[in-house]
Amino acid sequence: MTATFPLPLPDLAVRTLGGAVVWANDETFAEKENLITPGKADFSKATFGHKGQIYDGWETRRRREAGYDEAIVRLGAPGVVDAVVVDTAWFTGNYPPEISVEAATVEGFPSGQELYDDAEWETIVPRSPVNGDTENRFEVESSDRWTHVKLSIYPDGGVARLRVLGRGRPDPRFLAAGPFDLAALENGGYVSACSNMFYSSPNNLLFPGPPRSMGEGWETSRRRNDANDWVQVMLAGTGTVRLAELDTSCFLGNAPGAASLKGRLGDGEWIELLPRTRLQPDTRHRFVLDAAEPVSEVRMDIYPDGGMARLRLFGDLLE
Repeated sequence: MTATFPLPLPDLAVRTLGGAVVWANDETFAEKENLITPGKADFSKATFGHKGQIYDGWETRRRREAGYDEAIVRLGAPGVVDAVVVDTAWFTGNYPPEISVEAATVEGFPSGQELYDDAEWETIVPRSPVNGDTENRFEVESSDRWTHVKLSIYPDGGVARLRVLGRGRPDPRFLAAGPFDLAALENGGYVSACSNMFYSSPNNLLFPGPPRSMGEGWETSRRRNDANDWVQVMLAGTGTVRLAELDTSCFLGNAPGAASLKGRLGDGEWIELLPRTRLQPDTRHRFVLDAAEPVSEVRMDIYPDGGMARLRLFGDLLE
């Protein structure tokens, strides 16, 4: 039941999870929104726009006065932050020599300026040196739930990507207010193990919204043996799964031929939630489940391999 490789933590700030860069004091050379774009930063040498060399990142002007530059990111999924990655890819002579990261928990939907003026910020990454053209990773020692982070660069320069790695933690007021997806990243679900992530991360299965392309799902390599691929999801909490959605949207010639679901009981035993069931390509499949016992994890087996866009597991948490 364990993966053969370390699983990446989900990025709570990425645009496809609903993250947004809501404020920056300066973005003269390159837009702040690039900080949370999914995927690696691109670069094409000697490609100039009206502001100069085009960079796939956030780049501020050269400071001629005291101070430093800042950007505020609203997390797509508020949660506990385990690590922050400040990626300076392609920034070699214009990266900031030092950075720091602060976090805040804010209710409602304040504007960027209101966040800058009124939020109570707590340092989660102290002022630290970074290298150019490098994924600079910083571990975070905090168990608090955060909704926003603020990146400060000293004194100026460019950062390609800001990754905020952790686990979603929902607002408790939402838990009983309507249909609840026990597997969603934003509710605290996460992928605990999987057999193969050759083409894309299994965390994509738990993202909100419909997929826009095959690249926004989970896809394995082609199997050349008699085994099958699988993914295991730790639920937001122990609960009863009543409705499962297995979505193969955008997967045409590479969808699995079938899938099954098992749930893990409190004593560690696995029970069947959905027997091996035939799937269609590019289809949103929904299944009402009969199992009444609460489970803490769900394993989805796909036969024999292929791609799945989304996995939704709707149900009720135990009190």
